[in-house]
Amino acid sequence: MGRKWNNIKEKKASKDANTSRIYAKFGREIYVAARQGEPDPESNRALKVVLERAKTYSVPKAIIDRAIEKAKGGSEESYDELRYEGFGPNGSMIIVDALTNNVNRTAAEVRSAFKKNSGNMGVSGSVTFMFDATAVIGLEGISADEVLEILLEVDVDVRDIIEEDESTIVYAEPDQFHEVQDAFKNADITEFTIAELTMLAQNDVSLPKEDQAQFEKLIDALEDLEDVQQVYHNVDFGE
Repeated sequence: MGRKWNNIKEKKASKDANTSRIYAKFGREIYVAARQGEPDPESNRALKVVLERAKTYSVPKAIIDRAIEKAKGGSEESYDELRYEGFGPNGSMIIVDALTNNVNRTAAEVRSAFKKNSGNMGVSGSVTFMFDATAVIGLEGISADEVLEILLEVDVDVRDIIEEDESTIVYAEPDQFHEVQDAFKNADITEFTIAELTMLAQNDVSLPKEDQAQFEKLIDALEDLEDVQQVYHNVDFGE
């Protein structure tokens, strides 16, 4: 795997902390998840996943509660879940997931972000086949061997367990997200540095320095869009 998840998360969190955009994005995502079923994470698995992610980004309880109460209140506000695919400099690949109440606006904004930053929109399916949907769980203060032992005790077989920097990262199938977390919680481990359902590139690529700078501008432009929730790519920025 090798993706430096802590570095990616810290870069994104540092950028978003200055504008509170990440909180607004989580508020929307929590609201949408809460409307998909009961607004209770114990009976709504989609909501539970979002809340676990929100916890690792220190989203304030007030924002979480407001989004859930909005869903409980029967708000008629609705959002479409959209996925865009495209290419950055030197053939790099990008997936953009969005939640929007105006499909035409979002499509135009995403297309413009690609066009203005040396990228190109692709057709549906042009990129996703090179990515795998993956659950990523990160922990601190525990070794890969200890993690493996915990998972073996409850017969949970995951894709990979590796140590990155000061964390141990578990890569699993998406439908194992709760199973893996429950295994740790049963071992009295309740804090996670990462709790993500993501699209992980099958093969990372490195870009020349000039292309890497342009690529970062493209990713920033996409992440700056109000309707964009997640941006995935296959570029390894290195250390």
